[in-house]
Amino acid sequence: MPPPAIPHGMCLKVIDNRNMRGGMGSETNPLKFMNQDYNILQEYCLKKGRRFEDEFFPPDPRSIGEGLLKPEDMARVEWMRPTKLCPDAAEFIVESVSRFDYSQGIVGNCWFLASVGALTFQSKFLQKVMPDGQSFSHNYTGLFHFRFWRFGNWYDVVIDDYLPTIDRQLIFVQSKTYNEFWPALMEKAYAKVCGSYTDMHAGRVSEALMDFTGGVHIHYNLKTAPTDLWEIMYRAFQSEVLMGCETPRGSEEELPNGIILGHAYTVTNVYQVMSGRYPVKLVRLFNPWGKKEWNGDWSDTSPLWNTVSNEDRKQHLLDDNGEFWMSMEDFLRTFDNIDICCSYPDFLEGKSASRWTSKYHNGSWVIGSTAGGCTNHRDTFCTNPQFWLKVNEMDKACEQGQSNVLVSLIQKPDKRNRRLAAHHGIGFIVFAVPPEMTSEGKLGSSFFFSRYPVARSDKFEAARQVMSFFRLEPGQYVIVPSTFSPNQPGEFILSILCKNEIHIQKDTERTENFLVDLVGESEPEYNEQMDEALNNRTLFRQYSDQYKVVDAEKLQQILHENLLRGNKNTEGFGLDSCRSIIAMSDFSVSGRLRGSEFLRLWNRILMYKNIFYTMDSSKDGVLSFSELQNAFNKTGMHLNEDILNLMFVRYGGASEQISLEGFICLVMRLNCMASIFQRLCENGKITLTESEWLGLTMYS
Repeated sequence: MPPPAIPHGMCLKVIDNRNMRGGMGSETNPLKFMNQDYNILQEYCLKKGRRFEDEFFPPDPRSIGEGLLKPEDMARVEWMRPTKLCPDAAEFIVESVSRFDYSQGIVGNCWFLASVGALTFQSKFLQKVMPDGQSFSHNYTGLFHFRFWRFGNWYDVVIDDYLPTIDRQLIFVQSKTYNEFWPALMEKAYAKVCGSYTDMHAGRVSEALMDFTGGVHIHYNLKTAPTDLWEIMYRAFQSEVLMGCETPRGSEEELPNGIILGHAYTVTNVYQVMSGRYPVKLVRLFNPWGKKEWNGDWSDTSPLWNTVSNEDRKQHLLDDNGEFWMSMEDFLRTFDNIDICCSYPDFLEGKSASRWTSKYHNGSWVIGSTAGGCTNHRDTFCTNPQFWLKVNEMDKACEQGQSNVLVSLIQKPDKRNRRLAAHHGIGFIVFAVPPEMTSEGKLGSSFFFSRYPVARSDKFEAARQVMSFFRLEPGQYVIVPSTFSPNQPGEFILSILCKNEIHIQKDTERTENFLVDLVGESEPEYNEQMDEALNNRTLFRQYSDQYKVVDAEKLQQILHENLLRGNKNTEGFGLDSCRSIIAMSDFSVSGRLRGSEFLRLWNRILMYKNIFYTMDSSKDGVLSFSELQNAFNKTGMHLNEDILNLMFVRYGGASEQISLEGFICLVMRLNCMASIFQRLCENGKITLTESEWLGLTMYS
């Protein structure tokens, strides 16, 4: 089956934005990962009588990845379908899904499997991730699918059922029931999302917990955790949450107490027993290896179980299956952190009657534009994206507790393969905005360095996510997410949850209603002064051919000899750029300019040249982002920051600065496209046939 056509990046952005506005990417209407549609592929395979083979995650070494297996072991790998491994006996699920169904294979993905263990407790989330109706019997085509939340959207991920084996044994996650394959297939689907099995090696348990829920992530460092953490965990366990924890860093060496350093565990229960006359708070944990347990107090062999009632003794574990109990005190001493993921954090504050509301925004840090770095960089910090937050009065029923706002900042990966993605140090700072400044747009550096923040993330971390839980009184605030150092590009998701009603706006949404405002943009008039500036020579007569027209080659010559002469910071106008300039100035659609068309164009070019050098305050022959912004304002075109960022990326090149020829091409194209839209639009939209669309976009 031929691969689906993949549109280019900007088109994908438009499609994604439209899909999000239309409800696509939600848990009930997920996007199709790699543009593969499960239903269409299933129907095709059934119709053709074929078994599905995934060309985007093929059964070969590319899907395993580099460095995970020795070359001699990679040569022994055979990809086999479960129906071949277990003829007439393969099952997707045997009886039910359980944390005891599997044990970890050779890839170091305990963080993923610990999250799977938590997932098996919550049928609501399990059904989201693992859709019903999949089997090796009814309508079997070798095609399966799973759903994961990835950086703001839910995706439906299809895979074939080829699994890597050596000597007919699975080399990654293994089922304890020989003919059960849901764990191996789920692991394969997640490996596809990550880029390969190798890309699953090493990670944080919070990653998969978030990808299984698409919800709120709360992280506690156990050395600084609140004193009521056990009570929070107890309430969480009674709710629909997933919980996982990690031990201090290490190379998965086993301590004398049976705990593995540098390892992830699942929190499977939170319970209190009476040991004699004293209450003891316990935590039950699961090692995704399916073995290696804690051997201290309240472990499987601990005599302390003889001190509890018969009812509490029912909690006593006897099997060596990786699951064990320990006291909360030992948990705090032994483990490093705990992560809780849920739809809403209603469990945080006991019997509070409030319901949390959530808002989120996508944003980006653009080099030279909105990648300003942290507050160490006084001149550029204010250029970071700014999000205005209005917190309304809180209902009295919701006033319980100290914290009412949870802010989360997630950076999106810049690479397809998880292990290659760059993680910048990220964080955010929150400032209160006084009433007299609430009508401002983007705040300048003087605002930020004349007052202290009211809240912030704990520290800048080179992590997928940072979060903080704090209290904000009713009022207006600005949240500034940033990287630690300036000029570190990336995209992010800023999420805000609050017990109050909240309103949030990005800075660019506060002041600009139109992406391109052409009000004030006027046609330059041709006058005698311009002739004098050209030493009274008539360029058109000098360069036009026998038909009194100027083509792209002649225009290139005119520009180089009369506009760029002596300019050292230029590569010149390319021939294709000159063709584009003519197409945008050519009313007869002939590919050539007549006298009046040329004079109109030349006057416009001279005006843009004058603006360029006037706005080049550094006098270095190029425009920085702020200089470009001022230059656009001078032309009469007012762009919002999102479009300005896009133009800077498109025309700035590796130098991240705009040359004279780049500025002229940019302004002319933007003016042309904005004029086309405004002339053809009705009610803020345009409708084009395919022929019209191709004509407008290709001849410009």
